[in-house]
Amino acid sequence: MTLRGILGAFRVGVLEKAVIALPAGQDLPSLLAAATGASKATLVALLAAIFAGALLAFIYASRDFRADHNYTLGGVVTGLVVVGGWYVSGVLGHVAEDPNTLQEAFVATNSGRMESFSFVSPMAYTLDYLMLWTDKSKIITYGIASGLGVIAGSAAYALATRTFRWEGFRDAADTANHIVGGMLMGFGGITALGCTIGQGISGFSTLALGSILTFIAIVAGSAATMKWQYWLMTREG
Repeated sequence: MTLRGILGAFRVGVLEKAVIALPAGQDLPSLLAAATGASKATLVALLAAIFAGALLAFIYASRDFRADHNYTLGGVVTGLVVVGGWYVSGVLGHVAEDPNTLQEAFVATNSGRMESFSFVSPMAYTLDYLMLWTDKSKIITYGIASGLGVIAGSAAYALATRTFRWEGFRDAADTANHIVGGMLMGFGGITALGCTIGQGISGFSTLALGSILTFIAIVAGSAATMKWQYWLMTREG
C-alpha cells in the first residue's frame, strides 16, 4: 500500500519532496573525500575498519553474546550472504548495455540497480507477483527469490536442528500490537527505503549516510518501544 497503493500518493507527494540530494554523493567516503581532498579508497578502508571495529567491540562486550556461538555464526553467515547479494546482482546480473535501452542495466532486480538483501519491498513485490500470477510480464526477481529463500532456509534449519515450533498471539492485545507494529513496519520500511536488513545491514555495508541515520533511528525507536512496553507491564503488575 505504501509502495504503490493508497499510501503511495502521500509518500510520493509529501514525504519524498523533503528528500535532500547531496551533490558530492550519498556515502560517507564520498562526502569526506569532497570535504578533505583525501583519497576515497583510503577513506573507504578507514571508515570500514572504524565502524566494524566499534560494532565488534560493542557486541563482544556482552558475556551472553560471547557464550552462545550461534550468534557469531549467524552474524558471519548474514554478512557473507549480504556480500554475496551485491555480487550476484551487481556482477553476475550486470549488463553493460541493455539491448532494449542501450544503457547499463542490472537484470532481474525490481529497481533496475544493484540490490542485496531487504524484505519490505521484496515482500510487497512477492504479493504482487502471486496476485498477478498469470501476468507474463511479472518475473521472479532477486528480491522475491531472496525473501522466499530466507523463509525456506530458516524452516530447513529449524527442522534439521529440531528447534521448529509453532507460535501464535497470546491474546487480543498482543494481536493488536502485532497488527499496529506490522503497519508501522511496512510504512516505515518503504518510506526509509529499507528495514533493519535492507538499511541496517545491506545499506550500512555501503557506508551510505542515509542508511546509517536509518540504523540509528531504528535502534532508538526499538529501545523507546521496549521501555514503553516495560512501563506498561509494571503498571499492570
